[in-house]
Amino acid sequence: MILLQRFRTIAAALLSTVAVGTIGYHVIEGFGWLDALYMTVITLTTVGFGEVQPLSQAGRAFTVGLIAVGVGGVAVTFGAIGDYIVSGELRGDLERRRMQHRIDALRGHFIICGFGRVGNEVARQFSRQGVPFVVIDDGAEPAKLCAECGHPVVQGDATKDEVLRAANIDHARGLVATLDSDAENTYVALSARFLRPDIFIVARADAADAEAKLLKAGANRVLSPYSIGGRHMAGMALRPSVVDFLDDLMSAEDLDFWVEELSVGAHSTLDGATLGTIHVRKMTGANVLAIRKGKQVITNPSGDTVLEAGDLLIAFGSREQLAKLSVLATAPQ
Repeated sequence: MILLQRFRTIAAALLSTVAVGTIGYHVIEGFGWLDALYMTVITLTTVGFGEVQPLSQAGRAFTVGLIAVGVGGVAVTFGAIGDYIVSGELRGDLERRRMQHRIDALRGHFIICGFGRVGNEVARQFSRQGVPFVVIDDGAEPAKLCAECGHPVVQGDATKDEVLRAANIDHARGLVATLDSDAENTYVALSARFLRPDIFIVARADAADAEAKLLKAGANRVLSPYSIGGRHMAGMALRPSVVDFLDDLMSAEDLDFWVEELSVGAHSTLDGATLGTIHVRKMTGANVLAIRKGKQVITNPSGDTVLEAGDLLIAFGSREQLAKLSVLATAPQ
């Protein structure tokens, strides 16, 4: 990047020299603009094609000064171009542009802020499930690791609006804040909520009092890796088979069944129907384990439970069965 800035500075100086030379020949010798530009270029490049027309004493003096100032600038410019190419910065810039084009094309993706141990695991799970995502990290090594793993990445400060926009937050489905600092995660939640009032935000919290602050900042869900780890270990000690089953259910790659949440769409087949009349189990093979209606959660719902637009179904079944249920939940009648 430093070489690129240097190249731009030198190029700007060279263009200024060309402009000064063109104006000088036009004013001193009365050349037309094209002839003046031609005379300037052959002088700076020392190609020796000869003068457009014989120069006056003032014109020759001006040419000497132009050669003294400009020829060195040309040499420095081509040297900077060579350094830029040889150093690999050109390839790096092209790769960054390809990466940005790839990110700009994403729709319905997640943004993972921070690629530490927690962020890395989130990315691994998303990748395993085929969920599109973009990683934001301001460290050179994490960004390099993301690129090596094939993950789209934006190197920068996730608390800054322009970095979130570079991660295509306008078309993102959700954001996961996994930075090491509660203050940074709070600021990320604030910035993301300001840019996208409707985005779903999951944030990491380490301190006990950080959860309330993150929720006020705009996070929809707040999780503490330490409290979750503690509950998980306690559950594994008390009910190891249950915990193993739930772990497999949520993360195993070779199981035929899955748990998914599906939203009931307005005017869909499920909108206004009951579980009993629509025969969800018979039509799709999937089982509805629970229904979330706003803040109310109905577990093991009965057949006379009425489904409404906006309800969330927690369903269990194979991917094929869940896909059929998704059609019922979203396709219009």
